[in-house]
Amino acid sequence: MPRIPTHDVLIVGAGAAGLTLALELARRRLSFRLIEKLGQPFAGSRGKGIQPRTQEVFEDLGVLDRVVAAGGVYPPQREYRDDGTFADSPSIDTSDVQPGEPYHLALMVPQFLTEAVLRERLAELGHEVDFGHQLLAFEQDGDGVTARVAGPRGEELVHARYLVGADGGRSFVRRALGIEFEGKTLGVRAVVADVMLRGLGRDAWHRFNDGSMERQMSLCPLAGTELFQLQAPVPMQGEMAVSAEALNELVASRSGRDDIVIDDVRWGSVFEMNARLAQRYRVDRVLLVGDAAHTHPPTGGQGLNTSIQDACNLAWKLGAVLAGAPSALLDTYEEERRPLAAEMLGMTRRLLQSAQQGTLKRGREVKQLDISYAGSSLALDTRGQGRTRAAGDRAPDATCRGAAGQPRRLFELFRGTHWTLLCHGPVDAASRPMPRSGLHIHVLDARGDIVDEHGEFRSVYGVEAGDWVLVRPDGYIGAVLAAGDAATLEPYLRSVGLGLHTGTTS
Repeated sequence: MPRIPTHDVLIVGAGAAGLTLALELARRRLSFRLIEKLGQPFAGSRGKGIQPRTQEVFEDLGVLDRVVAAGGVYPPQREYRDDGTFADSPSIDTSDVQPGEPYHLALMVPQFLTEAVLRERLAELGHEVDFGHQLLAFEQDGDGVTARVAGPRGEELVHARYLVGADGGRSFVRRALGIEFEGKTLGVRAVVADVMLRGLGRDAWHRFNDGSMERQMSLCPLAGTELFQLQAPVPMQGEMAVSAEALNELVASRSGRDDIVIDDVRWGSVFEMNARLAQRYRVDRVLLVGDAAHTHPPTGGQGLNTSIQDACNLAWKLGAVLAGAPSALLDTYEEERRPLAAEMLGMTRRLLQSAQQGTLKRGREVKQLDISYAGSSLALDTRGQGRTRAAGDRAPDATCRGAAGQPRRLFELFRGTHWTLLCHGPVDAASRPMPRSGLHIHVLDARGDIVDEHGEFRSVYGVEAGDWVLVRPDGYIGAVLAAGDAATLEPYLRSVGLGLHTGTTS
């Protein structure tokens, strides 16, 4: 007789991806357990860039203000010349800002501060991380997954309907599944360290010897802390210590200065850069997210951001399947996210080559605002080509007015775990979908509950009178229907767990 799972989901790994997934499951009131083999939270700055699309995710999760307060914006880059002079330039390109994008700048928030904010929000929702718990083995059947976990009190068996590996680039879950981690080592080895130092101001990201892989070095003040992050390529062979003494020697030799002094090293790592992609993201009831599924070179600040979006994509699909949607819905997680990870790997490799040549410039492509699932089997569009927004695209923001007179943003309507159906009125009552749990319906016209006062919704979405736009829980457009095609929406809603008699949460 099969064992009854005691949790809906077991999450292995409490980094940014695991924490985001846990928050999304907590919002859906699903039962889960989040384990982390480290005995305490990760202490390094590593993934410090929070891109605009991730800021939108954090707004939805209710943590954006806290994340901003914890960190700050990127300072200008200060490139030093051999004669000691320097030139400042912006770190971020802000020239291509488009309507419907409330956040334009990448934030600098050291990873340990970002994760602390996510843990705080998780605690508010009644959950916590089980630190010091390591996954030893697991097996699965048609009913769930049984995992063997070692913790401070010994070994235990944990039963769950699904297991998600969010356990990093050396993922035990991925290796236990026998999934190939395709790609290569990029021939670059680097040191990264969080240090206390004297001799440099905190008004710039200090860069030395750009264009020389033997002498490059950067010292970036870490927003929200008194620390600097040191980054530098180092030889592929030989020992490399991350002590204050060793790093002071490196700084002196590459800067040509003796007034920059490291007093303390709070965290450090020497690593080889890799670009790798898991051959599969799912094996039955076990799935991979974040660095367990893909590893990037740090150029472009894409790894942490891509991992967070993995979790958002997977969470609503897990919630829907656990509530009764077809299990095939989980296959669309890999279908949508793996090709994007492959694109990100290509982009970060190109940025790495630019960094090696001293020509690194980060443009719009790193903001992740143009990610689209337009080719997904979950993208339904009956209007034909050439419209401003298509099914699968990110759902942009717009400023409107509620019928009661108060300002409203579309992002306010989307916030939460529900789907949102928008009609650019007037609407034919006969074609309006029936209300149901998990779906919020709004009509935007002069007589609707939301008034498109300045035409922003019409302009940004490219809709015409009578068009319907269905927005997924992760902030992407699931369907766009022309006037008169609303009847085709019902089979789509059933396929994602929004039939009239489901128990999907709102």
